[in-house]
Amino acid sequence: MTDPADSHAHQDEARVAATAKAFRERSRRVQLLRRILPVAIIVLAGGTISWIVLRSVMSDVERKAGTSREIRLDTLRFHGQDAEGRSFVIGAKGAVRDPDTGRYRLVGPALRLNLGGRKVTTLTADGGVYDEAGKTVTIGPNVRISDGGSGFTLVTPEAVVDTATGIVTGNKGVQGSGPLGTISASSYVIREQGARIEFRGAGENKVRGTINPARSNG
Repeated sequence: MTDPADSHAHQDEARVAATAKAFRERSRRVQLLRRILPVAIIVLAGGTISWIVLRSVMSDVERKAGTSREIRLDTLRFHGQDAEGRSFVIGAKGAVRDPDTGRYRLVGPALRLNLGGRKVTTLTADGGVYDEAGKTVTIGPNVRISDGGSGFTLVTPEAVVDTATGIVTGNKGVQGSGPLGTISASSYVIREQGARIEFRGAGENKVRGTINPARSNG
């Protein structure tokens, strides 16, 4: 017969052996994780940094590619005629053509509208946009409009020239001065390439002006 004490002893030894085996396996897993985790952290961090660097490089390449598609001109000069056959010239110190819209961003634009003979209306500004397809030139800020026939000068933040009709408009305020006096208004329209100028007021910004009697009577 088997001694019950021996049977219990064998069972205890088996449990101790199984516990020891499980402990050793767990210890090996812990040691393995201790080695793997730092490496994984470094790999993930490196991947994140690499992605950020890659995106920066890609953005820079895309920006340069977009810039390289632009057409830059050191000197710009367009000649044209309005619907009445009157000539105009659009010039600028420099221009950049947007490949997506076809519009020209102007630097130091200067426009000359010729009514005929010596009468020339000149418009200058710091910048502007020439939309050849839309037949408009929008210039500003610091627009200066000089009428060669009357000697009248207008100063305004913006001027929009319709190259099809030759009409110049602006609704951001205007101040003018000339031999006959001064005038201020909220908006203006220049028709017939300077032959007729309309000043308009809006709300409290009425048309105001002063007349030089000596000039008007002379």
